Amino acid sequence: MTLTKEAKLMCGITLLVVPTIMYGGWALLGVLMHARVGENVNGLHLDETQWALWRAGHAHAGVWILLSLVLQILLDSARLSVRFTWVARISAPASAVALSAGFFGLAFSAAYSALLYLGIGLMLVALLTAAIGLLRGTRVGVS
Repeated sequence: MTLTKEAKLMCGITLLVVPTIMYGGWALLGVLMHARVGENVNGLHLDETQWALWRAGHAHAGVWILLSLVLQILLDSARLSVRFTWVARISAPASAVALSAGFFGLAFSAAYSALLYLGIGLMLVALLTAAIGLLRGTRVGVS
C-alpha cells in the first residue's frame, strides 16, 4: 500500500496532535491522583460531572484521532473530487479537536456545547463523504 502525498501530509499533521493527547492523559492522571502521579494542574479539583466530562474529552480525542488517520488512508481509494476529498481530510482531525475541546470546556461552561455539535458535524461530514466516495467505486464495471 502506498499513500498519496496528501494522505501522508494529513497523517503527519494529525500525528503531531497525539503528544497533546498524551499530555492530557498525564494531566488527567495528576488531577485524579491529586498530583501524586502525573502533571500537577495548579491544585485543580473536579467534581464528578467535571471529571466525567474530562474523561470523555480525553477518550474521544484519542479514538477520533485514530479514526481520522484511518479515514486518510481510505480516502486515497475513494472516488471523490479533489474538493470533497480535502473537505473530508480536514474535517476528520478537526472534529477530534473540536469535540474534545467541547467536553473539556463544558466542564466549566455550557457555552462550550457548541463545540460538541461542531465536532459531531465535522466527523459526520468526513464519514459520509468518505463512505459515498468508497461506495461510488464499487459499481459494476468501475474499478
